[in-house]
Amino acid sequence: MNTKMLGWATMVYLVAMAFYLIRLLRDDEYWGKLATGTSLVGLALHTAGIAVRWWESHRMGLGHAPLANFYESMIFFSWSIMLLYLITEWRIKNRVIGPFVTPVAFLSMAYASLSPDEATRIQPLIPALQSNWLTSHVVTCFMGYGAFTIAFGLGILFFARRIVSGTGNPSKGGGGHFPDEGAIEELIYHSVIMGFIFLSLGIITGSVWAHSAWGSYWSWDPKETWSLITWLIYAALLHARLVRGWRGKRIAIMAIAGFASVLFTYLGVNYLDSLHSYLM
Repeated sequence: MNTKMLGWATMVYLVAMAFYLIRLLRDDEYWGKLATGTSLVGLALHTAGIAVRWWESHRMGLGHAPLANFYESMIFFSWSIMLLYLITEWRIKNRVIGPFVTPVAFLSMAYASLSPDEATRIQPLIPALQSNWLTSHVVTCFMGYGAFTIAFGLGILFFARRIVSGTGNPSKGGGGHFPDEGAIEELIYHSVIMGFIFLSLGIITGSVWAHSAWGSYWSWDPKETWSLITWLIYAALLHARLVRGWRGKRIAIMAIAGFASVLFTYLGVNYLDSLHSYLM
């Protein structure tokens, strides 16, 4: 049941992505409203699918949040992206970020579907995951990843605006119907702050969990090391903006580079010998 609902959510996100793209190309809010409505339907299906999977876990006597393997983490990653994106869209009253963020949510769902065994089976938790810290650690980390995805989409939007304006000089060209560069850069900054807070909480709760599971707060496991590297990249972005006065292009580049580090921390290090190899 839950896999069917999540499969439908994936298809709905694909349609929403297309609507956002049409809205961007035609600058027609009719398509924008369709995109937002479709995204809300997708998020509702997505939320219900996660809730049903959780309920089915309890019905089987396992009783754990659906955050325990690669499939479930990809599903929650996508859910975090869409939730934070729709909140951002509602706050700024602008849908121009949609074409740059919804593809990540759709691809995450589509990639998760490549693990049919994990999708159709709800398994007991391995001993290392049998901790009350599991939910808080995973939720905070993926909410951080979701916020960094918004910042990444804004970074791409920043350079797309320059391409549309036909010049690398922001003082020339109107940038079409895109927001001005200052507004985009300000949104990157606020998205990174939100992601930085969530990731910091994720690292702290993960350390406490690691102590209870393996007897050490920090063991320089590849996942831990790259989490720290990602944290340092975003800390450097915030430091550069607040102390060094960096703005515009350099902040957009750092937001894109930070997201590359997020992807490697999440996906790349799973191919290394790691205490987190259960995520494969």
